[in-house]
Amino acid sequence: MKNGDAVPLVKLENVNKHFGELHVLRDIHLTVDRGEVLVVIGPSGGGKSTLCRTMNRLETIDSGVITFDGRPLPAEGKPLAKLRSEVGMVFQSFNLFAHKTILENVTLGPIKVRGQDRKAAEQRGLELLERVGIASQAGKYPAQLSGGQQQRTAIARALAMDPKMILFDEPTSALDPEMVQEVLDVMIGLARDGMTMVVVTHEMGFARRAANRVVFMADGQVVEENTPDEFFTNARTDRAKDFLSKILTH
Repeated sequence: MKNGDAVPLVKLENVNKHFGELHVLRDIHLTVDRGEVLVVIGPSGGGKSTLCRTMNRLETIDSGVITFDGRPLPAEGKPLAKLRSEVGMVFQSFNLFAHKTILENVTLGPIKVRGQDRKAAEQRGLELLERVGIASQAGKYPAQLSGGQQQRTAIARALAMDPKMILFDEPTSALDPEMVQEVLDVMIGLARDGMTMVVVTHEMGFARRAANRVVFMADGQVVEENTPDEFFTNARTDRAKDFLSKILTH
């Protein structure tokens, strides 16, 4: 463990999940340390997004235990709302409110959930929009922004709640290629600042640059986990080698 932390921020023990007959998570054991950037990669349908969504209980599990900050994930009510405010989420589709300005999208959570003063929330919101490079767009509506700007708004919105961790579920896969890097740059900045992040992505360059650990998932299982250097240059399993040979040759 790094920093001498005894308790990982997130711990999954023997986690199983089915969608009907489909066994999408199979006996998952995984930890996420504070300040760690964990990147989850693997073929489509391997359970990556489901794994990510169990960590803030957007998906429930059939068996096993998930703990966050030393406590089992709450099932409902106020404790669940508190968990959701401590675990930010950035989705593939930006999930912004179309009828609210960029700044309103970012300040909504702090005002409504945290009861923050509007003026303080707006001040902080503008700082966060500055941080992701779109302060000049604060008064616009989502439809007036590019996909990359919308996704950066979504990141600012997650940060506005001062989360202990942010989950990114394929945050660049809906973007045009020229917009991908502007979003990844923001994420790399967050990683450098010590934000705990779990990132499901197809962006191998990001995995190499920003990850502390790469988790390779296939068929609902964690097949392999290692440092990026070791994983990309020296994958141990045939399943991972096969996956890498297909994607790294393009």
